[in-house]
Amino acid sequence: MLTSQRKKLILDKLAAAGQVLSRQLSEEFDVSEDTVRRDLRELSAEGLLQRVHGGALPASAAVVTFSERKNVQLDAKRIIAKKGAELIAEGQVVIIDGGTTTAELITFFPRNLRFTVVTHSPSVALGLADYPLIEVIIIGGQLYKHSLVAVGAAAMESIAHIRADIFFMGVTGIHVEAGLSTGDYAESCIKRALSARAAETVVLASAEKLNSASAWVIGDISMVNTLVVAADTSEQVLKPFAAAGLSVIKA
Repeated sequence: MLTSQRKKLILDKLAAAGQVLSRQLSEEFDVSEDTVRRDLRELSAEGLLQRVHGGALPASAAVVTFSERKNVQLDAKRIIAKKGAELIAEGQVVIIDGGTTTAELITFFPRNLRFTVVTHSPSVALGLADYPLIEVIIIGGQLYKHSLVAVGAAAMESIAHIRADIFFMGVTGIHVEAGLSTGDYAESCIKRALSARAAETVVLASAEKLNSASAWVIGDISMVNTLVVAADTSEQVLKPFAAAGLSVIKA
């Protein structure tokens, strides 16, 4: 079998099963695991999959600008965001992550509800400027331009003094075994720190984020309490998340 044929079969199996294991591929193709790992490494370099221990997962969306990502799955993001906004109660302290789904989340905040938002996203803070009952606290630091959020030591120091009720976390990939991931190292550190300062972590996930992975791990799946997804997400996809103890809400 030619290398190109083997790689195509790997991608076909990945699309069908949601993951591939090096050992199984080695046995099926009758090649060494080193050969399989080389194939996976080359496919990963092309952005076609994400290597994980023992195999590979679908790669989450390629890193593009915030404005480009904002229009990906936009209708689904709005529906999911609307459902997420319903989780907020009077008087709570709510951490809002940066990202395209959380940008939609704030548009569904009720204007008659009094609560506090803590965010390291300047765009989230500005979006809430005309909400008279929402107090906004901004975490400062170095601006990471890809996601328009503050990162770095100053941001981490500020986060250490927060005690919040809910954290709405943005991710590029969520998988029961591979956990939560994102495309930037500094962002992964910030997200992990924010989650540690909240009683509950909520992930709003459109279809392309489910069962996919990116290079930088935020944490394992136990970090998440609630997962909000589109109503048409199949039970087969959601079953592992529910089995892992997550409260799964369909929008």
